[in-house]
Amino acid sequence: MKRQYLKNGMFAAVFTFAAQAQAAAPVDFSNLVEQVSPGVVSVNVVKKMSEDELLQQQVPEILKRFFGNRIIIPEQRAPQEKTAYGSAFFISQDGYLLTNHHVVADASKVTILLNDRREIDATVVGSDARTDVALLKVDGKNFPALGVGNVDQLKVGQPVLAIGSPFGFDYSASAGIVSAKSRNMNAETAVPFIQTDAALNPGNSGGPLFNQQGQVIGVNSRIFSGTGGYMGLSFSIPIDVAMDIADQLKKNGKVTRAYLGVALQDIDRNLAEAYKLPKPEGSLVTSVAPNSPAEKAGLKAGDVIMKYNNSSISRTSDLMNFLNRTTPNQSIQLEILRDDKPRVITAVLATSPDDTPAKGGDGTGNVTVKKGPVLGVAIRALSETEKAGLGLAGGVLIKDVTRGGLAAQSKIMAGDVITEINGKKILSPEDFIGVVEDLRKKTVARVAIVRGGQPGMIGLRIE
Repeated sequence: MKRQYLKNGMFAAVFTFAAQAQAAAPVDFSNLVEQVSPGVVSVNVVKKMSEDELLQQQVPEILKRFFGNRIIIPEQRAPQEKTAYGSAFFISQDGYLLTNHHVVADASKVTILLNDRREIDATVVGSDARTDVALLKVDGKNFPALGVGNVDQLKVGQPVLAIGSPFGFDYSASAGIVSAKSRNMNAETAVPFIQTDAALNPGNSGGPLFNQQGQVIGVNSRIFSGTGGYMGLSFSIPIDVAMDIADQLKKNGKVTRAYLGVALQDIDRNLAEAYKLPKPEGSLVTSVAPNSPAEKAGLKAGDVIMKYNNSSISRTSDLMNFLNRTTPNQSIQLEILRDDKPRVITAVLATSPDDTPAKGGDGTGNVTVKKGPVLGVAIRALSETEKAGLGLAGGVLIKDVTRGGLAAQSKIMAGDVITEINGKKILSPEDFIGVVEDLRKKTVARVAIVRGGQPGMIGLRIE
């Protein structure tokens, strides 16, 4: 060695520093970016502006027109549109893509931009708000589908790569490490997020998170920020969770979840002492829903669930993750603590009452008819509660109206309930489609509606 004259201790220190510097060197993802980029797309979305957003736009104009003690309100404007953007990626060669629910929610048009600059209109096959996963479809074949990795093998500290369109800058790559796994954000979702320090910003939503092998391990979903921008805390939906949602939307048209029927909370230090637990662990049942699988199985408020099918429960998020991966009608075994004594309870899970239906038709909720005029409306069936409240046997609710469409021109509005068209009863979306397909041009259809609880009639002009 050239530095034999150095003391052993000093030599060792120099060697250790070199090894640490080599270990801290950034990972070269250049080949990986080139390999996987064709499977990532930018998503451009056209959305209707909400009433609050429209009002905010009108406020300055109202103030300018203030005169004396009177404010002149401008005429009501037609619904306006706004654009949004995000990311997505191919999961199959026949044109299915994954993205986030919040990227395409309430979209009237979705377009994807491929790596080779082609633009293709996309259909929203289905969307699930609870997991923030949406499934898109484009026509074509031989698309560059990305491979899926094993999240269970992912370790904290491993390098990861994200590709997306932050602030609309297409195909931006950012890298980091896995900061944590199974991170639950709030009570609204039980998704066990992958936390990373890869830089994510608005527009990255829906893009893929890769491991070093170029496999997708997550769908980039959200950031934790006090400013709206990146602050080192980024969260991705595990790909196994996203793929399960996508499969359900594709096969069944809706997301079906298992239902136990309990309200839960974590065990803290004081509760652990009160329940004579050696440490804070388990999930405390705070209430049991009537006629639920939990009540039928004998669960009670105050029980502490310690194991789910022999798997230990450290906190409530563990239990929720297990439940989300269980199918309805499946029998489960719970080890609980009641009156300081362990017990085993068997429950048969039901179907969650808040299943998320897929959006139909063209992916925006609009009804697609095989023939006849395009009205430019999005509809859904009335719920039983809505029927009872309005005193109706059926009908369809207008969810949205396309600006400039036939329905908008005839002053049909979002929130209207259509009960008849040309004297024919409309009890369901299927009835609506059947009647609309029979409408002919150069006519005016009589449309019976309920608006604000009051019945009315509108002449729908078919151009």
